[in-house]
Amino acid sequence: MTILIVVNDPKKWPFDIPDVEVVEARSYLTKPEYSELRTAKVFNLCKSYRYQTIGYYVSLLAEARGHKPQPSVATIQGMKSRDMIRLVSNELDKLMQTSLNRISSDKFTLSVYFGRNLAKRYDRLSLHLYNLFQSPLLRAQFVKNNDHWSLRNVSTIAANEIPKSHADFVTRVAAEHFAGRRSRVRRKTPARYDLAILHDPQEAEPPSNEKALEKFAKAAEQLAIRTEFVTKDDFARIPEFDALFIRETTYVNHHTYQFSQRAANEGLVVIDDPLSILRCTNKVYLAELLSRCKIPTPKTLVVHRGNLDKLIPTLGLPAVLKKPDSAFSQGVTKVEDEQALLEQLDRMFDESDLVVAQEYLPTTFDWRIGILDQRPFYACKYHMARNHWQIIRQEDNGSGRYGKVEALPVELAPRKAVSVALKAANLIGNGLYGVDVKQSGDHFYVIEVNDNPTIDAGQEDKILRDDIYRRIMELFLARIEAIKQGARN
Repeated sequence: MTILIVVNDPKKWPFDIPDVEVVEARSYLTKPEYSELRTAKVFNLCKSYRYQTIGYYVSLLAEARGHKPQPSVATIQGMKSRDMIRLVSNELDKLMQTSLNRISSDKFTLSVYFGRNLAKRYDRLSLHLYNLFQSPLLRAQFVKNNDHWSLRNVSTIAANEIPKSHADFVTRVAAEHFAGRRSRVRRKTPARYDLAILHDPQEAEPPSNEKALEKFAKAAEQLAIRTEFVTKDDFARIPEFDALFIRETTYVNHHTYQFSQRAANEGLVVIDDPLSILRCTNKVYLAELLSRCKIPTPKTLVVHRGNLDKLIPTLGLPAVLKKPDSAFSQGVTKVEDEQALLEQLDRMFDESDLVVAQEYLPTTFDWRIGILDQRPFYACKYHMARNHWQIIRQEDNGSGRYGKVEALPVELAPRKAVSVALKAANLIGNGLYGVDVKQSGDHFYVIEVNDNPTIDAGQEDKILRDDIYRRIMELFLARIEAIKQGARN
């Protein structure tokens, strides 16, 4: 993707940054080679973004052309809003107090260059500001009253306002920013689109292991899609991409949901989309949805403090209790007797007013049916962990011990299991899902629909091999091109 730095006067641009084209603002606005450019990242570093100035129109027309401007018009307007500043200062409060506590004066100005500052101790604060106000060059002004720091103002910095003493630093961080964290797979085909893969290198039980992530990147590269592995610190960079693929365990009250929502709002193709995250990560919602749509499930009761007396008569014992936002078997407990039931519910009610309870159906394995774009495409048997009733046995140190994963062609999985899984997933959306199904005799019951299913190299891909990664990347490509075609029409 072409990277453009747009300035009022390129002759006064003081930095030499590789693989970046410096363009005069008027040229960008008027010359056909820029208006006809299919994809571009536009870093708008004009002197002023005031309404209807050249700088304002650079960001406005960049959006109209399908380019990806920083700052966007929404960001420009947001920096003018005092309400926004007050809101942001509350969110940043803890970080401001810890970052600025050594400063003795009552005023402080922080220069933020591509999310960085010359003083490393301000890096976290700088990055946080950059993620909130997606502008390459920022100036944040803070004031202190009664030993408490607050954010007074945020504005952009014109390129000619950067002190000469900062020039080498700005050149370096800009070059690092534009280079990004590229895919570790060498590209053989020129990239047409950019895909961000959100992951957490420190996550104990990620949805995809490192080898699987490499395979996703390789499959994308073969389709002329460039990938970057991004983390929660890259929130500001989301508008630079055409698509977002979340390979980190999702929660609603979490940065994964914020990334998904931001990507959707920016018009990116995103898996998992925010609606799927909302629907799948709450077991109470799933229980209600599956019941209303008559999808077979184990006997289920949404429990609150007012209906505890109905639980044992309805489900019997043992029973399974689930926190609404449980994932990877964490927050899911089997209770054997009434005392254990009441003790566990009492703890769960401290976090949520509602808890999902289900009858216990002992099985040696669960079916996992993978659904992509409302079609089944892989199947696995997830065997229970050794000497345990779940497929994952959570250890005291936070790690999990898994049972055997047995992949097989989806055509060889029981037809009823595939059918009920597809019906359940299609109630959620048209993304990527893993549906857990229990088999009891000739009956099949949906346990849950996962919006962020595990796809590990050497496990779920044993049958489809590289094709499992290619199919997912082909869906991204088809949806990106549909959006681009719609914009051109």
